[in-house]
Amino acid sequence: MQAMQEVSMDWHELSKIKVNDLREMAKEYNVKGTSGMSKDQLVRFLAEKKGIEKPKLVVDNEAEKVKIKARIRELKAARQAALEAKNRQELKKSRRQIHHLKRGIRKMGHLSR
Repeated sequence: MQAMQEVSMDWHELSKIKVNDLREMAKEYNVKGTSGMSKDQLVRFLAEKKGIEKPKLVVDNEAEKVKIKARIRELKAARQAALEAKNRQELKKSRRQIHHLKRGIRKMGHLSR
């Protein structure tokens, strides 16, 4: 049953496996020192050996992302000015707007498979 899972395994499924099971899987490749490897190292190693690519974040609307990033740069300048002027209200306002815009960018993206 495990051999059947390996055939259709992707990065996400590989990263959900427990560390001890990842170490057992790594032993199939005659690797020493797996007990000193972190889970992330084991996942990267096994993914490389099995030919599994790490998914990348893809943004569909690149033009909108560029506009949002330009607005974030403006807000960062305003944040810095508010920080130097010790204007707490403007500082909080610019930080919240930056946070909101960054969340919007993250929501625009999706993982490629």
